[in-house]
Amino acid sequence: MTVVRRALITGGASGLGAAAAERLRADGLEVVTADLSGAADERVDVTDDAAVAELISRRGPFDVLVTCAGIVGPNVALIETTDEEWRAVWHVNVLGTVSAIRAVVPSMVERGWGRIVTVASMAGKDGNPGLSAYSATKAAVIALTKSVGKELATTGVLVNVIAPAVIATPMNATTAPDVLDHITSLIPMRRVGRADEVAELISWLTSDKVSFSTGAVYDISGGRATY
Repeated sequence: MTVVRRALITGGASGLGAAAAERLRADGLEVVTADLSGAADERVDVTDDAAVAELISRRGPFDVLVTCAGIVGPNVALIETTDEEWRAVWHVNVLGTVSAIRAVVPSMVERGWGRIVTVASMAGKDGNPGLSAYSATKAAVIALTKSVGKELATTGVLVNVIAPAVIATPMNATTAPDVLDHITSLIPMRRVGRADEVAELISWLTSDKVSFSTGAVYDISGGRATY
């Protein structure tokens, strides 16, 4: 009997989340997308810890989690940002990721198999000017993933993080043109990435093909990554 694995993708209504959902469905997984958009299978605010836990309890158990939910936040110099803006970005990008991981891990560990992919950014490694809150939260996602990967290393649940450079998605449509031009200029391949290219990496990281990697950072940056 063939077992169909089930995946949850937060932020799955558009951009990287939608591309990942399409790719994982093509891989034969049953995919549930969660987002604030009506285009998602489930309308859920990832900053609402109780709502995330309820969704996972109702639609799970999940074998795969991909945390694509995120916001860019303020496109201004650090000294022009506010505490409120920082809290908003932190709650979505970091605590939203934490909430989903906490809710799926127990059942994954119980079954002895799971794949979690968090979505950070090259901004979390390099720091992008004018995007201090976004950069800081993506650095936090990288550290979070490294920590959880080590915690779960002997359980059969592998936790890895991807760090894309600028990708052609609706999220980047709101990035200030000068900021977007700058971060694109840093890519040696001289182009932005495509969502389907990122989805291919996610496909591998959520499969049996990845077996000796956890707590690792996978750059998909067109050569921008320097460490």
